[in-house]
Amino acid sequence: MKYISIKNHQTIPVADIPVLAYEAFSDVNIGFVTDHPERHCVNYFGYLIDNQVKLICCIADDDSHEIFVSACLVRADEKLKSFSSRLLCFEKYEREIHENFGIDYIDHPWLKPVRYAQNRVDKSEIMANYPFFAIESEELHEVGVGPIHAGVIEPGHFRFICNGEQILHLEIQLGYQHRGIEQLFLEKKSMLQRATLAENIAGDTVVGHTSAFSYLWESLCGFEATEDIHFSRLLALELERMAIHTGDLSAVCTDIAYQLGSSVYGRLRTPIINYMQEWCGNRLAKGFVRPGRNQFPFTPELAKRLKEVFDAFEPDFDEMSDEISKLPSVLSRLERTGVVSMEDILKIGAVGMAARMGGLNRDIRASHPYGIYPEIQHEPIIKHHGDVYSRVRIRKQEVKQSMKYLRQLIDRLPQQIAPDTRLENPKPDSFTLSLVEGWRGEICHCAITNAKSELILYKIKDPSFHNWLALAMAVRNNEISDFPVCNKSFNLSYCGHDL
Repeated sequence: MKYISIKNHQTIPVADIPVLAYEAFSDVNIGFVTDHPERHCVNYFGYLIDNQVKLICCIADDDSHEIFVSACLVRADEKLKSFSSRLLCFEKYEREIHENFGIDYIDHPWLKPVRYAQNRVDKSEIMANYPFFAIESEELHEVGVGPIHAGVIEPGHFRFICNGEQILHLEIQLGYQHRGIEQLFLEKKSMLQRATLAENIAGDTVVGHTSAFSYLWESLCGFEATEDIHFSRLLALELERMAIHTGDLSAVCTDIAYQLGSSVYGRLRTPIINYMQEWCGNRLAKGFVRPGRNQFPFTPELAKRLKEVFDAFEPDFDEMSDEISKLPSVLSRLERTGVVSMEDILKIGAVGMAARMGGLNRDIRASHPYGIYPEIQHEPIIKHHGDVYSRVRIRKQEVKQSMKYLRQLIDRLPQQIAPDTRLENPKPDSFTLSLVEGWRGEICHCAITNAKSELILYKIKDPSFHNWLALAMAVRNNEISDFPVCNKSFNLSYCGHDL
């Protein structure tokens, strides 16, 4: 057997994952993805075992709802042929493996650093000698932006190569936010500590990451979440989607100097996050999601209050959205700006909105559904032009779609179940994979335990890990003044990438 097929949130014995020779491992996983747009890599990572590096690759099939998992054992001093030379979508995974373990991929397109992790093998690789791509020319010039930005934006460095105002190339250097969160998951032993780590992976995706951790931990402990747990998590996930999308629509308007849109959308974000404060005591939903329990049951009073929030929110949101859809000065800045082609979306393995903007139907809520998403029969919002306007339209329509789902759901509140307290003993020698569709796209958490039921690996993948390259592709041949609106139309996470 060359691989094992699992479902989302499923736990299996690590021993059930077939271990292949590297050449077979490479052929199997590249074969899964080649000429199959419905398949993509959701995680590919390594960890040390018996002085070797065990590689595990997880390929999701969005049509069959399966995840194909296979493994390989290699030495850290081996020179290997890269997956990336045949399929670019593996390039960042292999760069991370190289950075962490020193494995040399002899034909990788560019083995540059990913995060400058403290445990990187080559300590001579530092921010100061990052190998930026350069073009020698008297006509071209470079523009460096960051890593320190105006306001409160997180750190990241953008290096542009321009011909006048036209961007020919953008390289994005990250790693400034590296906090060693994956290692902390192994060091911290209580479930509460780990849940707190999960909700601090990315501050704008608290519900998304903590839900992924909770579903993973529940599966690892053999616990089946009750309907009220699924219900509250879905409501919180969709409210998080609504809040961030609305705030980002405000920011897009700011970046094109449309002050009315900036003000209205910015104001509309506030009652959504304030509602989360009413529900759980925190506007970003910190402390809300926990494995095995529903700490803040959704009550008829909360349902009534949410309807009031929506009734006030919806007419103003619709009016503002109609306005930016027909105003020529807005459309001229959004349409055909920051285009990423379907070909490039597939090459880089984009996920979430960055995939759906160009016609690729990639949404975990539909392809690998969980909780009560199967009951609502979610239909992903798909656009086809891959530009800023497509990303704006997805945000507008997903806000409306989430609101529609929540209006339907809060009319049938589930019975509240007493919390469970049996989640301190995960299964030994096990592997678990959890996929959740956050507002930005696909979140993937993986965990492996040893014979003592201790975590020996916790692997996190934020959707930004895939999609930063999409931003670099989007700005090519655009004017450098279009970069802010392109950047905000994706709104990718620095800390979610850097971990």
